[in-house]
Amino acid sequence: MVTVVHENLEDTDAKMSARDVSVYYGDKKAIDEVSIDIPTRYVTAFIGPSGCGKSTFLRTLNRMNDTIPSARVEGDIMLDGEDIYKSGMDVVQLRARVGMVFQKPNPFPKSIYENIAYGPKIHGLAEGKDELDAVVEKSLRRAGLWEEVKDRLQDSGTALSGGQQQRLCIARAIAVDPEVILMDEPCSALDPIATAKIEELIDELNGRYAIVIVTHSMQQAARVSQRTAFFHLGKMVEYGRTSDIFTNPLEQRTQDYITGRYG
Repeated sequence: MVTVVHENLEDTDAKMSARDVSVYYGDKKAIDEVSIDIPTRYVTAFIGPSGCGKSTFLRTLNRMNDTIPSARVEGDIMLDGEDIYKSGMDVVQLRARVGMVFQKPNPFPKSIYENIAYGPKIHGLAEGKDELDAVVEKSLRRAGLWEEVKDRLQDSGTALSGGQQQRLCIARAIAVDPEVILMDEPCSALDPIATAKIEELIDELNGRYAIVIVTHSMQQAARVSQRTAFFHLGKMVEYGRTSDIFTNPLEQRTQDYITGRYG
């Protein structure tokens, strides 16, 4: 089965490219020869039913599957033309360039300040407390959290509400100045008000970073993304402009999913 890729994308500047990527867990093939370009300037959404492989594929983009002993990745994934699976690749540095925000907020059991400062410190991105203070403030402002926490930066990050914790995790990701941000269902554990704040934040970050979001919510994909890829049974079925995928899909399976016939 060949993936249907819409022809009117005009994406000349791919930040990341995947070619014929397959993922195995032991003998089980979870992803089957996915090829896609992740554009620099847009938010790309991965949609599809549970177990379709969208999160598994997302994790290949910063080698998070390396942490699973039975996982094996085949094919090529490039970041600015460099193979991220080549021998000698610094995976810690890769994950600074390609940050990740998980489904469940996972702040460090440290202060709000230390949650943000930890990454810049270990990567040598700030010299001295003044620079570190500036990075912390800038990251929290970009994540829309500064005004809510500026007077309690020494409080534990785990004491924040769920929505605030997720914005803290986004601030932590952007503190190391990434080029790509991966978000694996970042709103699935949040209430509607917190979800709306995360979506506003994604909209504000759009253009600064290449953003890829996995979501179960087609409404969310329609609101926040400009490109959408539909996954089903480990394959990428269709990829195109979000507006085209939702109003004029070319594949019957895409049509069936977005109209609620399965999923």
